[in-house]
Amino acid sequence: MTKTKKYSIKTTDKKTLEKWYKLMAVCRAIDEKAPNYLKQAIGWSYHAPYAGHDGIQLAIGQVFEKGKDHLFPYYRDMLTAHSAGMTAEELILNGISKDTDPSSGGRHMSNHFAKPEWNIHNVSSCTGNHTQHASGTGRAMKYYKGEGVVISSQGESSVSEGYVYEAINGASNEKLPVIFVFQDNGYGISVPKEDQTANRKVANNFTGFKNLKIIHCNGKDVFDSMNAMTEAKEWAKENSMPVIVHANCVRIHSHSNSDRHELYRDENERNYVKDYDPIAKYKRMLLRYKRFTEKELAKFDEEAKKIVKDAHKKALAAPDPKPESIFDYVIPEPYKASKYPEGTHNFDGPSKKLIEGLNETLKAEFRANPDTFIYGQDMANKDKGGIFNVSKGMQQEFGKERVFNGPIAEDYITGTANGMSRFNDKIRVVVEGAEFADYFWPAMEQLVDSSHDYWRSNGKFVPNMTIRLASGGYIGGGLYHSQNIEGALATLPGIRIVYPSYADDAAGLLRTSMRSRGITVFMEPKALYNDPIAATPIPDDYEVPFGKGKVRREGSDLTLVTYGNTTHMSIKAANKLQEEMGLSTEVIDLRSLLPLDSDLIIESVKKTGKILVVHEDKVFNGFGAEIAAQVSDIAFEYLDGPVMRVGSTFTPVGFNRILEKAVLPNEDRIFEGLKKLAEY
Repeated sequence: MTKTKKYSIKTTDKKTLEKWYKLMAVCRAIDEKAPNYLKQAIGWSYHAPYAGHDGIQLAIGQVFEKGKDHLFPYYRDMLTAHSAGMTAEELILNGISKDTDPSSGGRHMSNHFAKPEWNIHNVSSCTGNHTQHASGTGRAMKYYKGEGVVISSQGESSVSEGYVYEAINGASNEKLPVIFVFQDNGYGISVPKEDQTANRKVANNFTGFKNLKIIHCNGKDVFDSMNAMTEAKEWAKENSMPVIVHANCVRIHSHSNSDRHELYRDENERNYVKDYDPIAKYKRMLLRYKRFTEKELAKFDEEAKKIVKDAHKKALAAPDPKPESIFDYVIPEPYKASKYPEGTHNFDGPSKKLIEGLNETLKAEFRANPDTFIYGQDMANKDKGGIFNVSKGMQQEFGKERVFNGPIAEDYITGTANGMSRFNDKIRVVVEGAEFADYFWPAMEQLVDSSHDYWRSNGKFVPNMTIRLASGGYIGGGLYHSQNIEGALATLPGIRIVYPSYADDAAGLLRTSMRSRGITVFMEPKALYNDPIAATPIPDDYEVPFGKGKVRREGSDLTLVTYGNTTHMSIKAANKLQEEMGLSTEVIDLRSLLPLDSDLIIESVKKTGKILVVHEDKVFNGFGAEIAAQVSDIAFEYLDGPVMRVGSTFTPVGFNRILEKAVLPNEDRIFEGLKKLAEY
C-alpha cells in the first residue's frame, strides 16, 4: 500500500479546517491555563504541556472512531483526548480532580485523560506500559473480528522500556491491528534522546520486525499527521498488522510543571522550538491560502475562549470526591458460590489428584463459557499442556485461538491478559503467569498496574483474569523453582490470592476464579499436583467461595493456621501431638489469603487461647506476620501464650536436597512448634 496524500490546505473542506482550528484553539487555551490552577491551589498539580505535539495529537483523535476503535493515550495527550471527543469541561474536571471527572473521578493523577465507556482507556503513570494492553486488546479485536483498530500513544523516550519491545514484538508476531504512535519531542524529561537510543529516530529500532509497517511524519504539521494516521489505520485494518507512526514534534515548554527546562535547554533552543509552534503554522497556512480571513480566525479564537471560560465555571462548581469513597471499587464482588456457599461437600466419588481437578475444571469452564482463553509458556505444544501438563488436552479440544503459547515474556503474558479483557467485560482470561511462581517477577509491573485498574478507573474497568502460578518447593528445584512469593503479592490491594491444599478446593477455587470479575492469583502447590495425600473426590460443579477457610481438624487446646504444602504436614504434626501429649489441635486451612477468613481464625483462638501460624514461606515478613498481627490486635485478651510461627529460614531455597531440607519447614519442625506452644 503506497502512501497517498488525502489532506492538504488546498483540498480539505472549510468545515473540516474550521473544526480542526477550534479543537486546537480550545485545547491550547486549556493547556496554557492549566498551570494557573496550581498557582491558585485549585489543582492540576501535574501538568505535562502538549504544545508542539498539536499536529499528531489532532490526527490521532480525528481518526479514532468511538465504539469501534480503542485508544490508549499517555499523559501528554490532552489534544488527542479533545480531538477524540472529550469536552473542555471533561478535560478540566480531570485536571482539577473532581468527582465527576470521567477519567477517574479524581483518583488518578491529573493529565491522564480517559473515557472508558468510549474505549478511551485509563492508563497508568508507568509510561509506555499500556502498549502491552493495546496488544492484548488488538488480539481480542482480531479474534472477535472487530471493525476498528487499537491506537497506543507515547513519547519516544518511553520506548526504551523493555515491555514496549515485548508489546511490539508480540503484535508483529500475532499480526495484530495496533497502531503504536511515538510522539518524538527529543527529550525524556531532561534526558535527550541520544542518551536513549543509537538511532536518531527510535522507530528505526524496529526495522527488522516482520509484519510491521513504519511511517514517519511531521507531528507539528496537521496535514502530514492526518495523512500518516489515515494511512496507518487503513493499513492496520486491511492487513490486520501493526504500524508504528513516528511523529517528529517539539516540546515548547518544560516537561511538566515540576520541571525547569531552562536548566538543560539554552535560550536559543527554547526560542527555536517556539518558532515551530504547530498552531501558529496552521494559522499562517489558513491565511496564506486564503481559506479564512483574520477576522474569521479571531472569531474562532473568541469562541474558543468562551468555551473554556464556561467549562472552567462548570468544573469549579462540580463536587469533590468524598473521603469515604476510597473503599469503593477496590475489587469487584466475586461470583457467588450458590451451590456450595461454604465450600464444603459430601460427594462420595472416586478420589482425583489435584492436577486432575485443575485440568477437568479448566475444560468444564471452557465448555461453559466460549469467551474464555488460556495461554502461557509451554501451553500448547502437541500433547504438552504447560510445564506440569495442567492444561493437557485443552488445545486439542478448544482450538489454537483459545489455547495458545505465550512468548517467554511474563510481562507480555500478564499485560495482554489485561488488554484482552478490555475489549469486552464478558471475556475471561486464564494465564500461566510464569512456569514457576518465582519466575513471575518480570510481570510484577503489570500486576501492580492491573491491581489498581478498577479503583483507578472509578469502577469503569477491571481486568478479568486468573493468573495461575506453580508455587512452592519440596521438589529439589532451588532458585527460581522453589521460592514462595505470596507474602509479597499480598501487599497489593485489588487482587485475590488463593492457595489450595486439596484437589477439591483447587477445582472449586479455580471455578470461582474463572467466573468472577477481577484478578485472582491462583497459587498451585506444585509438589501436591500428583501427591495422593492431596487427592479427594470432586463434584463436577464444585465451587469454593473466596475468603472461606476450612477446619481440617477439630481441636480445643491449640489453633494451627496454615495453607498449601504445609497443611498436610500440620495435620500429621497435630495428630502426633494428640498421641504424645493428649492435646487437641484445631487445624485451619486458609484456602484463601486475600480475602482472608479472619473471623474463623479469631473464633478458634477465642476457643483455644493459643495459635501457631505455619507456612512454607519465610517466617520473617511472610504472610503469617499479617495473621499474627491481626490475632494480637483483635484477640489479645484471649491469648494464653505468644503467637508463634513456623516457616522457612530467611534464606533462599537451595537446590541440593540437603540444603532444601535445611530451609523448608517439615512435620518435625511443626511438631516442635506445637509442643513449644503447648508447654508455654
